[in-house]
Amino acid sequence: MDHMSPRLRAFLSEPIGEKDVTWVDGISRELAINLVTKGFNKAYILLGQFLLMHKNEAEFQKWLICCCGATECEAQESSHCLKEWCSCFL
Repeated sequence: MDHMSPRLRAFLSEPIGEKDVTWVDGISRELAINLVTKGFNKAYILLGQFLLMHKNEAEFQKWLICCCGATECEAQESSHCLKEWCSCFL
């Protein structure tokens, strides 16, 4: 866990609950606004999208970039964050 960012460590420290999408590591303020306008205002809703894509990081990253305006770095960090959360809690 030493290599994790503080934001990722905080996200993984507890169940997802009702956390806003901004809690997901890699989600910038601008990307969060784009996600909220598309109905992804909670972290669990974004997690649901990740799960619908069968936890396929490449597919999820492509979706974030193409449909939500994420940068490549944001897409990689957020998919990694959700994958790690799944490893811890599912």
